[in-house]
Amino acid sequence: MIIKNIKNFIKNETVLSIAVILSVISSFIVTPDAQYSSYVDFRTIALLFCLMAVMAGLQNTGVFGVLAESLLKKTHGLKSLSFILVMLCFFFGMLITNDVALITFVPFTVTVLDMLGEDIKHKNIIPIVAMQTVAANLGSMLTPVGNPQNLYLHGISGLGIGEFMSIMMPYTAVSFILLTVWSLLRKNTGVDITFDGTRNITEKVRAGIYAFMFVLCLLTVSRLIDYRITLIIIITLTAVTDRSVFAKVDYTLLLTFIAFFVFVGNTGRIPVFNNYIKHVIDGRECVTGILSSQIISNVPAALLLSGFTDNLKPLIIGVNLGGLGTLIASMASLISFKFIGHENKALRGKYLLYFTAANIVFLAVLAGIYRIAE
Repeated sequence: MIIKNIKNFIKNETVLSIAVILSVISSFIVTPDAQYSSYVDFRTIALLFCLMAVMAGLQNTGVFGVLAESLLKKTHGLKSLSFILVMLCFFFGMLITNDVALITFVPFTVTVLDMLGEDIKHKNIIPIVAMQTVAANLGSMLTPVGNPQNLYLHGISGLGIGEFMSIMMPYTAVSFILLTVWSLLRKNTGVDITFDGTRNITEKVRAGIYAFMFVLCLLTVSRLIDYRITLIIIITLTAVTDRSVFAKVDYTLLLTFIAFFVFVGNTGRIPVFNNYIKHVIDGRECVTGILSSQIISNVPAALLLSGFTDNLKPLIIGVNLGGLGTLIASMASLISFKFIGHENKALRGKYLLYFTAANIVFLAVLAGIYRIAE
């Protein structure tokens, strides 16, 4: 039973398991000492926790669903419907993170397609959900709070929010154009969506409190407020407002960060390994970020590679563009895949083909732009 549980844990939390194994192996080479305490970026861990708690709290209030419905009420064509559903993930991904955008709007999309009948749903669920996933990953790359690797890289780079966004703005703008072109190429048919008005902001006061906490997080990301003060305030307000939010925080992601911090810290103290990685990445930060993301996903890639280069601008671009490609290039992409499988297991193969093809096209275009601008 114990072995079975371990196997299931490794299967469900593969990235965390790899991170823990690597950190344990490295600790045999660099035995634990006082320097270990300097490995972990506690500011990043605290901010991740705060953002995840705030997003979970806002999601509980129903505010995202209400905003989505208000945008869709005047939609009368499949082309405009597809555009709005995809752009919800694109723009919300910039603020509420790519995974929260997908957790929120993919089920919402399934509900909307159910309203349009089985035939329309069958023909459109794969392309729309696949492009929502691409859009969430592309939109989230613009801001420091859009995804975990950006929050971390923004913190260690010392860049201002405006400076950070200027790095990714050209790629975000091109992504918007590509997503718009995809929407325009969609076959247009008339649709009639009538919402029953059951969606509402269940607790406007709570929504206001979480909105205040989100602003607090943004000010902390900008280094205008100490992260420890923000952490205390958010833990206190969440405990008073809605304790169930604590259960929705992705603690495995936080543990993954800590484990990789230990591994990277230790490898940095192993001269042979340190010199080899530096040699591999030197001058190839973007390409290395893209390629490594395809295998270990872009969050671990950012944590690992950032320990061996000071040239963070191309690395920021690399790990963000690296979220495109394979299904595991961005762990957020697995959220949509799981939703599709839950909806109809028979759709998973077709979804994976469409998703991969779309990712390759977008990655090729955006990587080409980097190559030209380099």
